[in-house]
Amino acid sequence: MRRKLFEVLTVSVLITALLAGCSEKNIEETEAEAAASVASSAEEKEMTPADMRVGVFIYKLSDTYMSLFKDELIKDLVNAGFKEENITVVNSAFSHGYQMLQLKKVISSGVDILVVNPVNMSKTAEVTDLAMEAGVPLVYVNREPEASEEIRWESENLPVTYIGCDARQAGTFQGKMLIDLGFENIDKNGDGVLQYIMVKGEKNSADTYFRTRYSIEALKNAGWSVEKLAEGNGNWDKNVSEYVVTEALAENPSVEVIICNNDMMAVGALEAVNKAGLEAGKDVYIIGADAFEVALEKILEGKIVGTVFNNYVEQARLTTGTILSYMKKQNVAHFYGSDYVKVTKENAETILGIIREDEESDAQQEE
Repeated sequence: MRRKLFEVLTVSVLITALLAGCSEKNIEETEAEAAASVASSAEEKEMTPADMRVGVFIYKLSDTYMSLFKDELIKDLVNAGFKEENITVVNSAFSHGYQMLQLKKVISSGVDILVVNPVNMSKTAEVTDLAMEAGVPLVYVNREPEASEEIRWESENLPVTYIGCDARQAGTFQGKMLIDLGFENIDKNGDGVLQYIMVKGEKNSADTYFRTRYSIEALKNAGWSVEKLAEGNGNWDKNVSEYVVTEALAENPSVEVIICNNDMMAVGALEAVNKAGLEAGKDVYIIGADAFEVALEKILEGKIVGTVFNNYVEQARLTTGTILSYMKKQNVAHFYGSDYVKVTKENAETILGIIREDEESDAQQEE
Protein backbone atom coordinates (compact mmCIF):
# COMPACT_ATOMS: atom_id res chain seq x y z
CA MET A 1 0.00 0.00 0.00
CA ARG A 2 2.79 2.38 0.94
CA ARG A 3 4.63 1.42 -2.26
CA LYS A 4 1.59 2.23 -4.35
CA LEU A 5 1.13 5.54 -2.56
CA PHE A 6 4.81 6.36 -3.16
CA GLU A 7 4.46 5.48 -6.85
CA VAL A 8 1.37 7.70 -7.19
CA LEU A 9 3.11 10.59 -5.46
CA THR A 10 6.19 10.15 -7.65
CA VAL A 11 4.14 10.18 -10.84
CA SER A 12 2.25 13.24 -9.59
CA VAL A 13 5.49 15.09 -8.89
CA LEU A 14 6.87 14.17 -12.30
CA ILE A 15 3.72 15.31 -14.07
CA THR A 16 3.76 18.58 -12.11
CA ALA A 17 7.41 19.12 -13.02
CA LEU A 18 6.75 18.35 -16.65
CA LEU A 19 3.80 20.70 -16.70
CA ALA A 20 5.88 23.40 -15.01
CA GLY A 21 8.62 22.92 -17.63
CA CYS A 22 6.11 23.18 -20.42
CA SER A 23 4.61 26.24 -18.78
CA GLU A 24 8.01 27.98 -18.59
CA LYS A 25 8.72 27.07 -22.18
CA ASN A 26 5.35 28.39 -23.30
CA ILE A 27 5.85 31.63 -21.41
CA GLU A 28 9.26 32.13 -22.98
CA GLU A 29 7.91 31.37 -26.43
CA THR A 30 4.91 33.63 -25.86
CA GLU A 31 7.12 36.48 -24.71
CA ALA A 32 9.39 36.08 -27.75
CA GLU A 33 6.42 35.93 -30.08
CA ALA A 34 4.90 39.00 -28.43
CA ALA A 35 8.16 40.94 -28.76
CA ALA A 36 8.42 39.95 -32.41
CA SER A 37 4.82 40.98 -32.92
CA VAL A 38 5.44 44.37 -31.32
CA ALA A 39 8.55 44.94 -33.43
CA SER A 40 6.67 43.92 -36.55
CA SER A 41 3.79 46.19 -35.58
CA ALA A 42 6.22 49.07 -34.98
CA GLU A 43 7.71 48.56 -38.41
CA GLU A 44 4.28 48.51 -39.96
CA LYS A 45 3.36 51.71 -38.12
CA GLU A 46 6.55 53.59 -38.97
CA MET A 47 5.54 57.23 -39.40
CA THR A 48 4.84 58.48 -42.90
CA PRO A 49 4.21 62.04 -44.14
CA ALA A 50 0.48 61.31 -44.12
CA ASP A 51 0.69 60.61 -40.36
CA MET A 52 2.70 63.72 -39.52
CA ARG A 53 0.99 66.61 -37.72
CA VAL A 54 2.81 69.87 -38.41
CA GLY A 55 2.39 73.15 -36.54
CA VAL A 56 3.43 76.27 -38.49
CA PHE A 57 3.68 79.55 -36.58
CA ILE A 58 4.14 82.80 -38.53
CA TYR A 59 5.09 85.98 -36.65
CA LYS A 60 2.44 87.90 -38.63
CA LEU A 61 0.68 86.84 -41.81
CA SER A 62 0.29 90.43 -43.02
CA ASP A 63 4.03 90.28 -43.77
CA THR A 64 4.18 89.75 -47.54
CA TYR A 65 7.28 87.59 -47.49
CA MET A 66 6.05 85.27 -44.75
CA SER A 67 2.67 84.90 -46.42
CA LEU A 68 4.43 83.79 -49.63
CA PHE A 69 6.64 81.41 -47.65
CA LYS A 70 3.66 79.91 -45.82
CA ASP A 71 1.77 79.20 -49.06
CA GLU A 72 4.87 77.67 -50.65
CA LEU A 73 5.57 75.49 -47.60
CA ILE A 74 2.03 74.09 -47.51
CA LYS A 75 2.23 73.30 -51.23
CA ASP A 76 5.59 71.53 -50.78
CA LEU A 77 4.39 69.53 -47.79
CA VAL A 78 1.26 68.37 -49.60
CA ASN A 79 3.34 67.39 -52.64
CA ALA A 80 5.57 65.37 -50.30
CA GLY A 81 2.58 63.39 -49.01
CA PHE A 82 1.52 65.41 -45.96
CA LYS A 83 -2.21 65.90 -45.45
CA GLU A 84 -3.27 69.53 -45.51
CA GLU A 85 -5.75 68.90 -42.68
CA ASN A 86 -2.76 67.84 -40.52
CA ILE A 87 -1.00 71.17 -41.09
CA THR A 88 -1.98 73.81 -38.53
CA VAL A 89 -1.04 77.39 -39.43
CA VAL A 90 -1.11 80.02 -36.68
CA ASN A 91 -0.89 83.78 -37.20
CA SER A 92 0.98 84.96 -34.11
CA ALA A 93 -0.14 88.55 -34.81
CA PHE A 94 3.25 89.98 -33.81
CA SER A 95 2.75 88.96 -30.17
CA HIS A 96 5.27 86.73 -28.41
CA GLY A 97 2.79 86.02 -25.62
CA TYR A 98 0.13 84.92 -28.09
CA GLN A 99 2.64 82.80 -29.99
CA MET A 100 3.62 81.00 -26.77
CA LEU A 101 -0.03 80.48 -25.84
CA GLN A 102 -0.81 78.94 -29.23
CA LEU A 103 2.32 76.79 -29.16
CA LYS A 104 1.18 75.27 -25.86
CA LYS A 105 -2.29 74.71 -27.28
CA VAL A 106 -1.06 72.98 -30.44
CA ILE A 107 1.46 70.87 -28.51
CA SER A 108 -1.21 69.70 -26.06
CA SER A 109 -3.54 68.77 -28.93
CA GLY A 110 -0.78 66.64 -30.50
CA VAL A 111 1.89 67.64 -32.98
CA ASP A 112 4.92 65.85 -34.43
CA ILE A 113 7.03 68.82 -35.54
CA LEU A 114 7.00 72.60 -35.14
CA VAL A 115 7.94 75.24 -37.71
CA VAL A 116 8.33 78.61 -36.00
CA ASN A 117 8.88 82.06 -37.46
CA PRO A 118 9.52 83.72 -34.07
CA VAL A 119 7.98 87.01 -33.01
CA ASN A 120 10.83 87.87 -30.65
CA MET A 121 14.24 86.46 -31.59
CA SER A 122 15.65 87.30 -28.15
CA LYS A 123 13.07 85.02 -26.47
CA THR A 124 13.44 81.92 -28.62
CA ALA A 125 14.93 80.00 -25.67
CA GLU A 126 11.38 79.88 -24.26
CA VAL A 127 10.09 78.40 -27.51
CA THR A 128 12.94 75.88 -27.67
CA ASP A 129 12.42 74.77 -24.06
CA LEU A 130 8.70 74.29 -24.66
CA ALA A 131 9.30 72.11 -27.72
CA MET A 132 12.08 70.08 -26.08
CA GLU A 133 9.97 69.38 -22.97
CA ALA A 134 7.28 68.00 -25.29
CA GLY A 135 9.84 65.97 -27.26
CA VAL A 136 8.96 67.73 -30.53
CA PRO A 137 11.64 68.66 -33.13
CA LEU A 138 11.73 72.35 -33.97
CA VAL A 139 12.54 74.25 -37.17
CA TYR A 140 12.99 78.04 -36.99
CA VAL A 141 12.56 79.94 -40.26
CA ASN A 142 13.53 83.38 -41.60
CA ARG A 143 13.88 85.27 -38.30
CA GLU A 144 17.14 84.01 -36.82
CA PRO A 145 17.46 83.33 -33.07
CA GLU A 146 20.36 84.81 -31.15
CA ALA A 147 23.79 83.20 -31.52
CA SER A 148 23.82 82.00 -27.89
CA GLU A 149 20.66 80.00 -28.57
CA GLU A 150 22.13 78.33 -31.65
CA ILE A 151 25.28 77.46 -29.68
CA ARG A 152 23.04 75.76 -27.10
CA TRP A 153 21.42 73.55 -29.77
CA GLU A 154 24.88 72.44 -30.81
CA SER A 155 26.31 71.83 -27.33
CA GLU A 156 23.22 69.98 -26.08
CA ASN A 157 22.60 68.19 -29.39
CA LEU A 158 19.01 69.39 -29.53
CA PRO A 159 16.74 68.57 -32.50
CA VAL A 160 16.49 72.24 -33.49
CA THR A 161 17.35 73.84 -36.84
CA TYR A 162 17.35 77.34 -38.35
CA ILE A 163 16.63 77.90 -42.04
CA GLY A 164 17.08 81.31 -43.62
CA CYS A 165 19.30 83.86 -45.31
CA ASP A 166 22.01 86.00 -43.74
CA ALA A 167 20.76 89.58 -43.47
CA ARG A 168 24.37 90.79 -43.55
CA GLN A 169 24.60 89.56 -47.11
CA ALA A 170 21.41 91.40 -48.06
CA GLY A 171 22.75 94.70 -46.75
CA THR A 172 26.12 94.19 -48.43
CA PHE A 173 24.43 93.46 -51.77
CA GLN A 174 22.33 96.63 -51.46
CA GLY A 175 25.47 98.68 -50.99
CA LYS A 176 27.25 96.98 -53.89
CA MET A 177 24.37 97.66 -56.28
CA LEU A 178 24.57 101.35 -55.42
CA ILE A 179 28.33 101.23 -55.96
CA ASP A 180 27.74 99.72 -59.39
CA LEU A 181 25.76 102.84 -60.35
CA GLY A 182 28.92 104.90 -59.96
CA PHE A 183 29.49 107.66 -57.41
CA GLU A 184 29.52 110.37 -60.10
CA ASN A 185 25.96 109.39 -61.08
CA ILE A 186 24.62 109.36 -57.52
CA ASP A 187 26.34 112.50 -56.21
CA LYS A 188 23.84 114.91 -57.77
CA ASN A 189 25.04 118.01 -55.92
CA GLY A 190 28.71 117.27 -56.53
CA ASP A 191 29.78 117.70 -52.91
CA GLY A 192 31.63 114.39 -52.77
CA VAL A 193 29.21 112.95 -50.19
CA LEU A 194 26.27 110.57 -50.67
CA GLN A 195 23.25 111.92 -48.78
CA TYR A 196 20.74 109.21 -47.86
CA ILE A 197 17.53 108.40 -45.99
CA MET A 198 17.34 105.00 -44.28
CA VAL A 199 13.93 103.30 -44.01
CA LYS A 200 14.30 100.50 -41.47
CA GLY A 201 12.10 97.50 -40.69
CA GLU A 202 10.82 96.66 -37.23
CA LYS A 203 12.73 97.55 -34.10
CA ASN A 204 14.65 94.69 -32.44
CA SER A 205 14.77 92.73 -35.71
CA ALA A 206 18.07 91.14 -36.76
CA ASP A 207 17.15 91.75 -40.40
CA THR A 208 16.63 95.45 -39.66
CA TYR A 209 19.92 95.77 -37.83
CA PHE A 210 22.11 93.89 -40.29
CA ARG A 211 20.56 95.18 -43.50
CA THR A 212 20.92 98.72 -42.22
CA ARG A 213 24.46 98.34 -40.96
CA TYR A 214 25.97 96.34 -43.81
CA SER A 215 24.47 98.41 -46.64
CA ILE A 216 26.29 101.48 -45.29
CA GLU A 217 29.46 99.53 -44.45
CA ALA A 218 29.66 98.36 -48.08
CA LEU A 219 29.62 101.98 -49.24
CA LYS A 220 32.23 103.04 -46.70
CA ASN A 221 34.45 100.05 -47.53
CA ALA A 222 34.40 101.22 -51.14
CA GLY A 223 35.78 104.57 -49.99
CA TRP A 224 32.54 106.51 -50.31
CA SER A 225 31.69 109.37 -47.94
CA VAL A 226 28.10 109.12 -46.73
CA GLU A 227 25.75 111.33 -44.72
CA LYS A 228 22.51 110.14 -43.14
CA LEU A 229 19.88 112.87 -43.48
CA ALA A 230 17.05 110.97 -41.79
CA GLU A 231 15.90 107.51 -40.75
CA GLY A 232 12.70 105.90 -39.52
CA ASN A 233 11.04 102.53 -38.97
CA GLY A 234 8.71 101.60 -41.82
CA ASN A 235 7.89 98.28 -40.11
CA TRP A 236 8.05 96.37 -43.43
CA ASP A 237 4.86 98.21 -44.44
CA LYS A 238 4.24 100.26 -47.62
CA ASN A 239 1.95 102.83 -46.01
CA VAL A 240 4.12 103.37 -42.94
CA SER A 241 7.16 103.78 -45.16
CA GLU A 242 5.37 106.31 -47.37
CA TYR A 243 4.60 108.38 -44.29
CA VAL A 244 8.18 108.14 -42.98
CA VAL A 245 9.69 109.16 -46.31
CA THR A 246 7.17 111.95 -46.88
CA GLU A 247 8.17 113.48 -43.55
CA ALA A 248 11.87 113.04 -44.30
CA LEU A 249 11.63 114.57 -47.78
CA ALA A 250 9.85 117.65 -46.44
CA GLU A 251 13.03 118.51 -44.53
CA ASN A 252 15.58 116.93 -46.90
CA PRO A 253 14.45 117.41 -50.54
CA SER A 254 18.03 117.13 -51.82
CA VAL A 255 18.44 113.49 -50.74
CA GLU A 256 20.27 111.33 -53.28
CA VAL A 257 19.48 107.78 -52.12
CA ILE A 258 16.69 106.11 -50.12
CA ILE A 259 17.76 102.74 -48.73
CA CYS A 260 14.89 100.50 -47.60
CA ASN A 261 15.20 97.29 -45.58
CA ASN A 262 12.56 95.63 -47.76
CA ASP A 263 10.60 96.07 -51.00
CA MET A 264 7.21 97.02 -49.62
CA MET A 265 8.90 99.97 -47.91
CA ALA A 266 10.73 100.76 -51.17
CA VAL A 267 7.37 100.93 -52.97
CA GLY A 268 6.06 103.20 -50.20
CA ALA A 269 9.16 105.39 -50.59
CA LEU A 270 8.48 105.57 -54.33
CA GLU A 271 4.96 106.85 -53.65
CA ALA A 272 6.37 109.55 -51.37
CA VAL A 273 8.98 110.57 -53.96
CA ASN A 274 6.33 110.87 -56.66
CA LYS A 275 4.12 113.03 -54.44
CA ALA A 276 7.08 115.27 -53.65
CA GLY A 277 7.46 115.99 -57.36
CA LEU A 278 10.78 114.16 -57.66
CA GLU A 279 11.65 111.60 -60.33
CA ALA A 280 12.80 108.25 -58.98
CA GLY A 281 15.77 106.89 -60.91
CA LYS A 282 16.88 110.40 -61.86
CA ASP A 283 16.55 112.84 -58.95
CA VAL A 284 16.80 110.17 -56.27
CA TYR A 285 17.66 106.47 -56.22
CA ILE A 286 15.62 103.90 -54.24
CA ILE A 287 16.77 100.41 -53.31
CA GLY A 288 14.89 97.60 -51.54
CA ALA A 289 15.18 93.94 -50.52
CA ASP A 290 13.26 90.64 -50.83
CA ALA A 291 12.27 90.80 -54.55
CA PHE A 292 8.51 91.14 -54.30
CA GLU A 293 6.66 91.16 -57.61
CA VAL A 294 5.53 94.78 -57.34
CA ALA A 295 9.10 95.95 -56.73
CA LEU A 296 10.47 93.89 -59.62
CA GLU A 297 8.02 95.62 -61.94
CA LYS A 298 9.24 99.02 -60.71
CA ILE A 299 12.85 97.93 -61.27
CA LEU A 300 12.02 97.09 -64.89
CA GLU A 301 10.46 100.55 -65.21
CA GLY A 302 13.66 102.11 -63.85
CA LYS A 303 11.90 103.51 -60.76
CA ILE A 304 13.74 101.34 -58.22
CA VAL A 305 17.47 100.63 -58.59
CA GLY A 306 17.44 97.06 -57.34
CA THR A 307 16.58 94.55 -54.66
CA VAL A 308 17.85 91.22 -53.34
CA PHE A 309 15.95 87.98 -53.91
CA ASN A 310 15.13 86.40 -50.57
CA ASN A 311 14.32 83.00 -52.02
CA TYR A 312 11.19 81.87 -50.16
CA VAL A 313 10.77 79.02 -52.68
CA GLU A 314 14.15 77.52 -51.78
CA GLN A 315 13.59 78.08 -48.06
CA ALA A 316 10.24 76.29 -48.21
CA ARG A 317 11.96 73.35 -49.94
CA LEU A 318 14.67 73.28 -47.28
CA THR A 319 12.03 73.31 -44.54
CA THR A 320 10.10 70.42 -46.08
CA GLY A 321 13.32 68.42 -46.51
CA THR A 322 14.31 69.08 -42.90
CA ILE A 323 10.90 67.96 -41.64
CA LEU A 324 11.24 64.72 -43.62
CA SER A 325 14.72 64.14 -42.20
CA TYR A 326 13.44 64.56 -38.65
CA MET A 327 10.58 62.18 -39.43
CA LYS A 328 13.06 59.55 -40.66
CA LYS A 329 15.29 60.17 -37.62
CA GLN A 330 18.22 61.12 -39.86
CA ASN A 331 21.03 63.48 -38.92
CA VAL A 332 19.93 67.11 -39.27
CA ALA A 333 22.22 70.14 -39.21
CA HIS A 334 21.44 73.07 -36.91
CA PHE A 335 21.61 75.56 -39.78
CA TYR A 336 20.69 75.55 -43.48
CA GLY A 337 21.46 78.75 -45.34
CA SER A 338 20.01 80.21 -48.51
CA ASP A 339 21.96 82.86 -50.41
CA TYR A 340 20.45 86.13 -51.54
CA VAL A 341 20.63 87.11 -55.21
CA LYS A 342 21.30 90.67 -56.38
CA VAL A 343 18.47 91.84 -58.65
CA THR A 344 18.75 94.79 -61.04
CA LYS A 345 17.11 95.73 -64.32
CA GLU A 346 19.38 93.19 -66.06
CA ASN A 347 17.96 90.11 -64.32
CA ALA A 348 14.65 91.33 -62.83
CA GLU A 349 12.68 89.72 -65.66
CA THR A 350 14.24 86.35 -64.88
CA ILE A 351 13.43 86.56 -61.16
CA LEU A 352 9.93 87.79 -61.99
CA GLY A 353 9.50 84.77 -64.26
CA ILE A 354 10.49 82.42 -61.43
CA ILE A 355 7.94 83.98 -59.09
CA ARG A 356 5.13 84.07 -61.66
CA GLU A 357 5.82 80.52 -62.79
CA ASP A 358 5.48 79.40 -59.20
CA GLU A 359 2.19 81.32 -58.84
CA GLU A 360 0.84 79.77 -62.05
CA SER A 361 1.78 76.31 -60.79
CA ASP A 362 -0.15 76.99 -57.57
CA ALA A 363 -3.19 78.15 -59.52
CA GLN A 364 -3.15 75.04 -61.75
CA GLN A 365 -2.97 72.75 -58.71
CA GLU A 366 -5.95 74.52 -57.14
CA GLU A 367 -7.97 73.94 -60.33
